[in-house]
Amino acid sequence: MLKHRGFPGRLPGSDFQFTIRRANPKGVTPLQPRKRFADRKLIDRRADEAFLGALIAHFADAPFERGNLDAGRLSWLLGREVVAASDPFDPVSYDQLLRVDMRAAEASFPQLFDGSSEFAFDTWED
Repeated sequence: MLKHRGFPGRLPGSDFQFTIRRANPKGVTPLQPRKRFADRKLIDRRADEAFLGALIAHFADAPFERGNLDAGRLSWLLGREVVAASDPFDPVSYDQLLRVDMRAAEASFPQLFDGSSEFAFDTWED
């Protein structure tokens, strides 16, 4: 499992994790697209925004391996802002290539692109 060095481990000031420390000994947690409803809590939406901002800061629109990125956090963006970069899609592989769909990301999280977000991709430290 590839470890993404320098990627933030969690949303600052919360328990929302962005990365995992080690591979799951019981098997890989599958990626599955999750529905986002309009009535989600503000902290959940902020976690999505921060995670997507970190993905864009580290990878831009280039393909990247799933590696140690948290399956639950990826699943909230999967199929919309984060899409498979290789075919066939294997939801239970740490080696699965993904990429950020910049159009979808800008449509869903415009504050990341206009700089009004504290998690804008140009504000993450390397």
